[in-house]
Amino acid sequence: MTTGYERTLVLIKPDAVHRGLIGEIISRLERKGLKMVGLKMLQLDQQKAAIHYAQHRDKPFYQELIRFITSAPVVAMVWEGPGAVGVVRKAMGATDAAQADPGTIRGDLALDIGHNLVHGSESPEAAEREVALFFNPEELVEYTRAVDRWITPPR
Repeated sequence: MTTGYERTLVLIKPDAVHRGLIGEIISRLERKGLKMVGLKMLQLDQQKAAIHYAQHRDKPFYQELIRFITSAPVVAMVWEGPGAVGVVRKAMGATDAAQADPGTIRGDLALDIGHNLVHGSESPEAAEREVALFFNPEELVEYTRAVDRWITPPR
């Protein structure tokens, strides 16, 4: 990974998979300039979902969150770039899709907090933990894109 770059986990949730929005979401992150270094589709089981959402265990919406995320396949991705965690969170928009700004993934494509299409790591520390939960190191690909020098200047 290039120095100063971050990695972050993005999950395309079951609602986005069913609605055929996988390509749209990937395209938005690619157009922003982020680089995908890991990608897979999987069906989350209860155990992995519980680990992933452990911080919400005592909240009233926890059981519904687990039920929803395990209800259909998700697409797990790792994205890399300068400030990737914050860039992805801004591109996703507010968690409550009804409050998300136009131009964001949720603002343009979602209506409800319970069906808000995507998950993105909330901090670099969370990203490190979440990436390790969904990907083995050998599943992440190091490469240089020819376009990288046109996205961020050399430092």
